[in-house]
Amino acid sequence: MREEILLNIDNPRQLEKLYRNNKATFKTAFDTLYPQLRENPLVEGWYQRLNYSPEGLFWGTAKERIIVVAASLLAALVAKLPALLSLDPESFYVRNIGFIVFPLLIAYFSWKNKIAWKTGALLAGFILLAIIFINALPQSKPGDTLNLACIHLPLWLWSLLGFSFGGGKLKTGVNWLGFLRYNGELAIMTALLLITGGLTTALTINLFRLIGWNIETVYFNYVVICGLAAVPIVGTFLTQTQPTLVNKVAPVIANLFSPMALVMLVVYLVATVFSGKDPYHDREFLLLFNVLLIGVMALIFFSVAETTPTSKSPTQILILFLLSAVTVLVNGIALSAVLFRIAEGGFTPNRAAVLGANVLMLAHLLYVGVRLLGALTRKTDLVLVGQSMAVFLPIYSVWSAVVTFLFPFLFGFK
Repeated sequence: MREEILLNIDNPRQLEKLYRNNKATFKTAFDTLYPQLRENPLVEGWYQRLNYSPEGLFWGTAKERIIVVAASLLAALVAKLPALLSLDPESFYVRNIGFIVFPLLIAYFSWKNKIAWKTGALLAGFILLAIIFINALPQSKPGDTLNLACIHLPLWLWSLLGFSFGGGKLKTGVNWLGFLRYNGELAIMTALLLITGGLTTALTINLFRLIGWNIETVYFNYVVICGLAAVPIVGTFLTQTQPTLVNKVAPVIANLFSPMALVMLVVYLVATVFSGKDPYHDREFLLLFNVLLIGVMALIFFSVAETTPTSKSPTQILILFLLSAVTVLVNGIALSAVLFRIAEGGFTPNRAAVLGANVLMLAHLLYVGVRLLGALTRKTDLVLVGQSMAVFLPIYSVWSAVVTFLFPFLFGFK
């Protein structure tokens, strides 16, 4: 590495390639060469870059910290509304779980990105109408359209969050790929916060138990519920103010779990053949099949979102391509099972919703798979893979809105 650095010391592009190919070895070799080359301004710049360490953690501005604390307290208050207003907890949380956090995160990014007040008012109006709509739906039996609306409403709110994350400007395009990357980093940060909170909870409850105080009920009813409501907000704050905490971990997790998911999925499909179960006649199995499909798709999207043109080796791209190909097979099986059940028993709200979702996911996976194949054969740039992944997200938003707001009317609130 020393000789390569010396040969390319005046070639910034080649130095950058050497650095990205093996950062640790490059830094070690460069530091040993620095004393004899320090008169070169380019060398000095590289030395400062490689050896820079921030003086301390940056925790955002005072105003931002106040906003995060206020939003966390407000989320906790919303989460405790059933107890404060004597509401039915099950009915409240099923219908309003998405409103505990999403409106506050939308407001946070709207403020942070300085979204125009007209756009902010429009987002607030959409959220208010959604609150009124979901709580006005009648509780019927079996209530399929209500259940579907409650499931798809958070997905629609999630798309509004992506819109505010991207700056609230459709003309210049929303940074959907950046939004997916934020979601992956938020998931990691949320997991860390939950682990920390779980350990703190166990320690606190057992310490009080030692002195004869049983605080489990009070602690869970107030501290745990309020803490869970605040976790996504605090996690978002940390991802925005401390990006280095997770932006190096996320690619490692993506690269580690992608091959594991590929092996697991292949083994699962083989085991399914010999298990005697099939999604054509087993409704619960079909549901689990679709949950598996969504989980693997999320992993593919997370892996691609953490990709840069120089960060993925051909082997990693091949694994993602094979994973997408196997997921297309799983999706095809699920889609054929849905069509079989529709042909056998006709349309129902659940079957229509699953059919639409499976068609969208199949088209999306095929599109991403074609782009991955192009990147694998070097016929297209890896950047196009990320673009192909992000282009479908507005379509998912429209579909979730259709299921949430139109299905109850189309199927007579059944």
